[in-house]
Amino acid sequence: MAQSLNPSRAARLLALRPDWTRTAAARRTTAGALVVLAAVVALRPDPSAGHVDVVVAARDLAPGHALAATDLNLESRSATTVPDGAQADVGRLIGATLTGPARRGEVVTDVRVLSSRLADATAGPDARIVPIHPADAALLDLVRPGDVVDVLTVSDPEAGGPAHVGDGGRPRVVATGAVVVLVSAKAKDVARDGVVLVALPAAQANDVAGASLSQEITLTFH
Repeated sequence: MAQSLNPSRAARLLALRPDWTRTAAARRTTAGALVVLAAVVALRPDPSAGHVDVVVAARDLAPGHALAATDLNLESRSATTVPDGAQADVGRLIGATLTGPARRGEVVTDVRVLSSRLADATAGPDARIVPIHPADAALLDLVRPGDVVDVLTVSDPEAGGPAHVGDGGRPRVVATGAVVVLVSAKAKDVARDGVVLVALPAAQANDVAGASLSQEITLTFH
C-alpha cells in the first residue's frame, strides 16, 4: 500500500509521458505486423497455380456408352497428375462412344473414346477401326477390349468362293494382330447385332471390311 501511495520517480515520469508517444509506438508496432503479414501472403503459393481443368466421368460408365453432358464434369486437377490426351472441353466429348469402363472421377482421355487417335494409339499410324460380326455368337461373350485376335474367314474348298462355318471349307486368315477396342453391349441378345470393333493397319482393315460383306468371320485369340 505504501508503494502505491509513494510511486517511484520512473513511474511518475512514465505517467507524465504524452499520449501521442504511446500512440506512435502502437502505430509502429501495427505497421510492422502488417509488413510481416504481407510478406507471408506474398510467399504463400497460389492454390490455383499448377492446376488445369480436365473432363472427368461424373459417374461409373460402361463401355459402348454414348457420352451425354450429364456423364461428364469439368474439374481442376494438378497438372503433374493429368495424363496425356486429357480433354478440357466437355462439348467435344458429347456423343462420343466410350471404348472401356470408366469410374466416377476418372479423367477421360482421347484414347478412351472412338476416334482416329484411338486407332493410331492402338495399331499405329494410318490405322483404321473396322466392325466385325463374328459367326460364332459365343465369341461375343468372351472377347474383351484390349484382346489381340486374328480374323479368319471360310472359303469354299472347290471354287474358292465364300462358304459357311461348318461346311467343310478351309479357313483363310484375313488379318493378324487386330486389337479389340470395343464389344457391342447388344452381343448377348441377338448374335448378328453383336459387333466387335478392331483396330488394324489400313490395308488389313479394308480386307476385313470387304470379307465381312460376303463371308462369315471368326476370331482366334493370341
